[in-house]
Amino acid sequence: MTPPKQLVLASNNQGKLSEFQALFDNTHLNIQLIPQGKLGIADADETGLSFVENAIIKARHASKLSGLPAIADDSGLCVPVLGNAPGIYSARFAGSHGDDRANNDKLLQELKNFRGTTPIIGQFICVLALVRHKDDPLPIIAQGHWTGEILDTPQGDHGFGYDPLFYLPSLAKTSAELDKATKNRLSHRGQALQTLLNVLINTDI
Repeated sequence: MTPPKQLVLASNNQGKLSEFQALFDNTHLNIQLIPQGKLGIADADETGLSFVENAIIKARHASKLSGLPAIADDSGLCVPVLGNAPGIYSARFAGSHGDDRANNDKLLQELKNFRGTTPIIGQFICVLALVRHKDDPLPIIAQGHWTGEILDTPQGDHGFGYDPLFYLPSLAKTSAELDKATKNRLSHRGQALQTLLNVLINTDI
């Protein structure tokens, strides 16, 4: 049996790790996904000004320190009435990286003056970048977009980040109220990863 190809996941976010692993487990690709934390790799400095730039920065960082191909995700919530904030700063919108409650509270505060009879639209964005080596001049890029409404009160106990505020009218649920399989099928990350997996079927890494 051919040993699996190793692919480093450039993230230490447990929510993302869980979603990625579940999606990879549902494929027939012979790929072993290794979280960068298991290799002692710290998060890269996200100095880009876009999701694409940051995803590439993180993938190159993990590949350089591991010597392996690497995949990185940069994702966030864009709210048009806020000029697409929090955008690339979604995880640290309130100042402290990964403080979901503080980030949600700040988003609700920022949206107070926009509340009315019309729902506030938000869009989750995910960009994935895969590099075969640290200097790969042709990263594989995949994107996913998931549109919903931003509630004024959190609902649901699953997921992470802004999931409790991200309402899906067609399902009458927030992202935080979805079961894992449904979320992985519909989400921005699920869309982007499915696109990437379709490319990997015909691409050697």
